[in-house]
Amino acid sequence: MTTKELKQLYLSFFESNGHAIIPGASLIPENDPTVLFTMAGMHPLVPYLLGEKHPAGQRLVNVQKCIRTGDIDEVGDNWHLTFFEMLGNWSLGDYFKQEAIKMSFEFLTKELNIPLEKLAVTCFEGDEDSPKDDESANIWKSLGVSEKRIAYLPKEDNWWPAGGKMPGPQGPDTEMFYWTGEDKAPEVYDPKDKKWVEIWNDVFMQYNKTLEGEYKELNQKNVDTGMGLERTVAVLNGKASVYETEKLYNIILQITSLINLTPDDLSEEQTKYVRRIADHLRAATFILAEKVEPSNVEQGYVLRRLIRRAVRYGKQLGINNLFTHQVAEIVISEHGGFYKELRDQRDFIISQLTKEEEKFQQPLSRVYQYRFDLEAAVNNGIVKKIKNVPILSSEGTVSGKYIYENYQSYGVPPDLCLDVVKELGLKIDQEEYDESFKQHQETSRIGAEQKFKGGLADSSETSARMHTATHLMLAALRKVLGDHVFQKGSNITSERIRFDFSHTDKMTPEQIKQVEDLVNEQIQKNIPVVCEEMSLDKAKEKGAMGVFEHKYGDKVKVYSIGEFSKEICGGPHAKNTGELGHFKIQKEESSSAGVRRIKAVLE
Repeated sequence: MTTKELKQLYLSFFESNGHAIIPGASLIPENDPTVLFTMAGMHPLVPYLLGEKHPAGQRLVNVQKCIRTGDIDEVGDNWHLTFFEMLGNWSLGDYFKQEAIKMSFEFLTKELNIPLEKLAVTCFEGDEDSPKDDESANIWKSLGVSEKRIAYLPKEDNWWPAGGKMPGPQGPDTEMFYWTGEDKAPEVYDPKDKKWVEIWNDVFMQYNKTLEGEYKELNQKNVDTGMGLERTVAVLNGKASVYETEKLYNIILQITSLINLTPDDLSEEQTKYVRRIADHLRAATFILAEKVEPSNVEQGYVLRRLIRRAVRYGKQLGINNLFTHQVAEIVISEHGGFYKELRDQRDFIISQLTKEEEKFQQPLSRVYQYRFDLEAAVNNGIVKKIKNVPILSSEGTVSGKYIYENYQSYGVPPDLCLDVVKELGLKIDQEEYDESFKQHQETSRIGAEQKFKGGLADSSETSARMHTATHLMLAALRKVLGDHVFQKGSNITSERIRFDFSHTDKMTPEQIKQVEDLVNEQIQKNIPVVCEEMSLDKAKEKGAMGVFEHKYGDKVKVYSIGEFSKEICGGPHAKNTGELGHFKIQKEESSSAGVRRIKAVLE
């Protein structure tokens, strides 16, 4: 079975069970400021999980592209990926555990023809926040799953988001595992046995966790499921890893051709490097298709790190010429049929990869010098210094301050120095490292890593007011600056608005005041915020603004604020402008080439 065949089978099955097929969303979250990238199919659906009506109905199904970097150090093994595709189906206050589990079982055993003896499941073991999920276990038993093949596990394993640490909609889940061993599957399921591979997860969203940490029962109970496309195809075809699925394997073939080898010729270490290059550049290509540029902050920081890691692994394989654009061409060829944005942004993707790879050549040579110096210090006692800071600390561990000075003096990326430390099996003076990089971390690495811990948007009334204010601000910007202004991205929390828009020049103080006055004038008028559902063509005909058009379905929600603003959007929103308070722009600055950024608040 190919990935294309599994996608079609999945979508068709759930469509036949009353689910509307909806497009996947952008990799850049619109309604969730707690994460840098869309990590699961549910992220774009947060407003609807909290009770807003979805234009397509209560039963939905789609394929969602996702980015996760929490396991970036595991990439290169058999199963971990940074970019992956997630098959998902949802019930927004419609069916719950009984129907969800039955449909999962039917798809696995009848559509995919998986023998019952190759399946096992896990359920939530219960704690002070939520009871043991015997209901799910009993449904599985009624379908023929042996009690010995059902394990109860804690929040870290059977709750989404994992551990329940973040606010937002969440609840217990039940996960399905496939036996990949060549021998007969054991009668009793052991969660620690790595031959059992997770392929599907049904999440039962019963709660909304408040910012204060309180679990409140949701009025609308939802089902959110996720099946990893590559992983499922791999196990169904008896493959040893996700890198043997057809699209990833073709990317692997392109990389190995650059070193005149085949995948079968590679050593274990070379295999890991090739897989990491394939993974990182596939992820980078998809991020670039969202018009994100490499930088030192947030999404751009992650993008830069992925590209530079891939280039370094290429160097270790003996690739001395610029090559990232060649790999990207294969990614676009393999995935461009389903993801039109890859084809549309091809020139941008190729140019950005080439530019970043060229820019990295000098710092890359310093990474190898750092490795040479570090090995010399450990093996021969030859200790190099930068600005009188030695490469090793007094305890014999790697100096965190030296890594910082290496970055300051030569532009050597800290994360690649840390990779070298790990590869050599050494330890770093963590306290010294954290102290030295405190300022740097606040703007780049820590900001990214904190957001990748997961979680869902703050969907409070305050955030809804902020969201509504962005509609007024965009309309005001277009009136003051011109019709060339479009939204390029936003990040909204309960404390502030961050809004990126297309414009070349720095705004003058007079223009900023004009925008503020226009927004506050609409707020004072106490205008109702009206939501209408209509076709995308009808919305365009009415002049509604929209972003990331490839993500919209046949029906959309259009929010109108009098004659001042009309936008396609998912929410959440205030009921009228009078709820917003006083709008104030705190800062206007450059975001990237041709894009400006505004930071604003409601007082």
